[in-house]
Amino acid sequence: MQIAIINGPNLNLLGKREPGIYGNTDFDSFYLELQQRYPTISFVYFQSNVEGELINALQEYGFSFDGIIINPGGYTHTSVAIGDTIAAITTPVVEVHISNVHAREDFRKLSHVSAKAAGTICGLGLTGYQLAVDYFITKQ
Repeated sequence: MQIAIINGPNLNLLGKREPGIYGNTDFDSFYLELQQRYPTISFVYFQSNVEGELINALQEYGFSFDGIIINPGGYTHTSVAIGDTIAAITTPVVEVHISNVHAREDFRKLSHVSAKAAGTICGLGLTGYQLAVDYFITKQ
């Protein structure tokens, strides 16, 4: 099984950025834990602060992988293009947000991704990524 994890803007700052909202763990450490927890899954990890690069990654993995986990960060609320790309690819996508976006500012309640994704997990911290992996395992 192949699963791509695609993180958007500022998620490279996890562990440093607003730890009260995003926690103290950097994503590289969490990613290693995830790989150890699921040794039979082949993971690919991609992070970018650039919208077009996220779209390129979705297109690259979106026709051959078993699943994509995406946290589009702030692009969730602004990028019609990322939503359109998810609609165009055949690989199922699970949208993950570390914080509960519905309990934050009003603009965060709009997602251009949710309607195109197989599902959305938010507010459960980094555990949301693990739950998305579990979804793909049980879906297969």
